Amino acid sequence: MGLATTHITVNAGNETGPLPHDWRFFGYDECNYTYTPEGRRMLERFSKLGDAPYYVRTHFMFCNGSCTGTQKFGSTNLYHEDAHGDPMYDFTYIDLILDTILNSGNKPYVELGFMPEDLADPSFRNNPWLGGLDPYRESGWTYPPKDYHRWHDFIRTVAQHLAERYGSEEADTWYFELWNEPDIFYWSGTGEDYCTLFDFTEQALHAVLPNARLGGPTCTGIFDQGGGRDLMQTFLEHCKTGTNAATNATGTRLDFITFHVKGAEFPRDANASKAVPSVGNLVYQVESGVELIEAAGFGNLEIVLSEADPDTWAAGGINDNANMRFRDTEYYASFVACAYQRIAEIALRYGAPIHPLAWAFVFPQEECFPATRTFATQDIVKPVFRAFDMLSRLGSHALELTSDCAANPARERELDRDYGIATPHHYSGFGAPTIVSGWAARDDAGQVQVLLYSHCDDIDVHEKRSVELRITGLQPERQYRMQHWRIDHDHSNAHTQWVEEGKPKYPAGEQYHRIKAADALESLGPEETIAADNKGTATLRFTMPTHAVSLLTFELQ
Repeated sequence: MGLATTHITVNAGNETGPLPHDWRFFGYDECNYTYTPEGRRMLERFSKLGDAPYYVRTHFMFCNGSCTGTQKFGSTNLYHEDAHGDPMYDFTYIDLILDTILNSGNKPYVELGFMPEDLADPSFRNNPWLGGLDPYRESGWTYPPKDYHRWHDFIRTVAQHLAERYGSEEADTWYFELWNEPDIFYWSGTGEDYCTLFDFTEQALHAVLPNARLGGPTCTGIFDQGGGRDLMQTFLEHCKTGTNAATNATGTRLDFITFHVKGAEFPRDANASKAVPSVGNLVYQVESGVELIEAAGFGNLEIVLSEADPDTWAAGGINDNANMRFRDTEYYASFVACAYQRIAEIALRYGAPIHPLAWAFVFPQEECFPATRTFATQDIVKPVFRAFDMLSRLGSHALELTSDCAANPARERELDRDYGIATPHHYSGFGAPTIVSGWAARDDAGQVQVLLYSHCDDIDVHEKRSVELRITGLQPERQYRMQHWRIDHDHSNAHTQWVEEGKPKYPAGEQYHRIKAADALESLGPEETIAADNKGTATLRFTMPTHAVSLLTFELQ
């Protein structure tokens, strides 16, 4: 019995509009990792991609602490109050973080949070459950301000510093976002408290930087029920018709809308049974959020999915839950390509940009390939970064692409009923289909690019299928130089080489160099010359494993 065949057609003569590179966003919890040697090198990798700059978001920019990076925390000691309660500012670490991002060739996505210790409502010190723990480190940074007017002055001072140091024209190219996930433990106030915080933040920021982009409410997934949906509804209603706490006017300026989407939830569980992320679950959340936003009267406003990931816990690894094994492999690359392409389809229907932001970076000094959610481990690039490398090579003019193996939303709804894919707690992937689709584009020089992915949510499905790629609209009877780049188990995959080397925790010497050499973007085969027939059509056939990403480029000779 032969391989199943997927038929894909690209019309190189039919530009369907612009192809915005809406995926040029990433972020991470630990702001102090930004300027470490590993962090700088990771930022530089993104800045060297063809569609740079990328927007960089990080947590804990306003927090107090040791100013030393640790997992899931960071600090800058930006704000203190003296013995008389007067403000004292130290921009040393804020400047270092922003300078590092800018000097790398990227752009800041400034998360305005969390609460400086001396600005926080002091009731956080009275938590009886903390015992001898540091009450600020444990929860104080999540509290509302003790005085919203002091918060207003704080934000205005920060904005003034940014305007003076970087210039308002530069700051106007950044994104500013208030807080992170205020519908869960990151915010100890109410939804109404968050709206008040937004009012004072908006008034203070735009008093100094009137053209700056400010967004919110950066809540968690928009499900049928839950805190994320409730907060989004409360926030949008407030911005549209509520009384502005800072000005007493009706409504509050909102430049873009943010929320998070995740495809799974993997808690700490050393004995966890098999579970996998779900592209359908993630897409379901995006669609639910867009529907809610349109119903609230904010349709066509730019959306940033300021954490858009296969799962919820970036710092956890394979020793915490074996199901995180996918992060080091080609599965993560095919998941991102599949999810982002489907988000792009939603954005096209919605009529405005939807930017997925990958919440992944580096963890310095970690063991090699521990399955944390990172783009590199010990300076060895993972396959998921190579997916961004491929995406960056797409041109800016979209071409028509059709596939007979594209996603089937109706089938996903059936899986949802049977296996609960819209509930990210435990999905085994059983019965999940393999989806094969992608993008086609042309750049300004006339080169045609076709990026294809094959993805199945079930990580243990290892099949091959034949792909028949038919390209029409080429110049009749002309020859094209074709290159085919591939990410799969055997290509552009340092993890595979690491396994072959015996899974060393800290590879060194020639062993390290062999693993490192395998992280480059790799061709599936040598460059070829293909010829279009007298109707301007060329047909190619090749195989794709279940989890793979291909980039084919066609340049007229």
